[in-house]
Amino acid sequence: PRADRRIVAESLQYEGRLEFALPAAKRKRARDWTDYIFGVAAALGKAGIGVRGANLLVDGKVPIAAGLSSSAALEVSCGLALCALAGVDLAREELAKICQRAENEYVGARCGIMDQFIACTGKKGHAVLLDCRSLEYKYAPLPEGVALVLCNTMVKHSIAGGEYNRRREECEEGVRRLARKFPGIRALRDVTAEQLKRYAGELPAVVARRCRHVVTENGRVVRAAQALAAGDLGEFGELMYASHASLRDDYEVSSPELDLMVELARQQPGVIGARMTGGGFGGCTVNLVQASEAAEFRARVAAAYQQKTGVRPDIYITQAADGARAVA
Repeated sequence: PRADRRIVAESLQYEGRLEFALPAAKRKRARDWTDYIFGVAAALGKAGIGVRGANLLVDGKVPIAAGLSSSAALEVSCGLALCALAGVDLAREELAKICQRAENEYVGARCGIMDQFIACTGKKGHAVLLDCRSLEYKYAPLPEGVALVLCNTMVKHSIAGGEYNRRREECEEGVRRLARKFPGIRALRDVTAEQLKRYAGELPAVVARRCRHVVTENGRVVRAAQALAAGDLGEFGELMYASHASLRDDYEVSSPELDLMVELARQQPGVIGARMTGGGFGGCTVNLVQASEAAEFRARVAAAYQQKTGVRPDIYITQAADGARAVA
């Protein structure tokens, strides 16, 4: 804490220094890590949280620009720190909403709430099935004996640019057009596969593909949760592959490197499923792998990817962990 009404932040990963007076007012985007911290402080203030002056030093191990939600990790950890200094114990669901607003309004990425929500509410050994409209959620236990293996293509990814926002605009155009046929539709989650199939020909081709991805992906999420509950890892893995194909062909947010990484993974012993993760255009794939095969999977995929591209990928073997919390 500081005695004055200023926030000063520095990072061990990046040069530069952020300093501003509270309450946080409008600020020209710097288009770097400082936007996230300023945005969280500003969004907390707008939510009525009495943010205090503070010195913040940022360090982290989440790979940057790899599609692994490093921005949400920064937002949520910063939000928890500022709330702690203010003596406020904010509900995790509310903190996630504030951090999403920070990214939407102060960073300029029209992201949903999924990344911030899992950073707030994650539970060791579990996936989370989240309804992004109601924010109702439930935990789905991940089976023992499997590992999450993240394969970094080493192609830097950023969703603060135009492509992610353009996908949102295309989906919103689809909603507007479909709502003329089906009053009451507010989002693509309200559209059934049959409705979309019936009227897809009346949509611009690109818009129809974007809508088809979202509608079918929502169905895959529900089926994936059911597969986990039933212990059907084969079905879960096939849904991961189908998700990647839809992201590649209909949503068009994959890349040659991501596609290659998924195909290399599919060829390995012990792999259950693979797909790109994050906003796309680079970054990582997520792979569900039998834990006994994970080390060999990492070695084989890394060697094959380097042979094909000349680039040595970073590959991380990990598990689902608890969300953000204070540590001693």
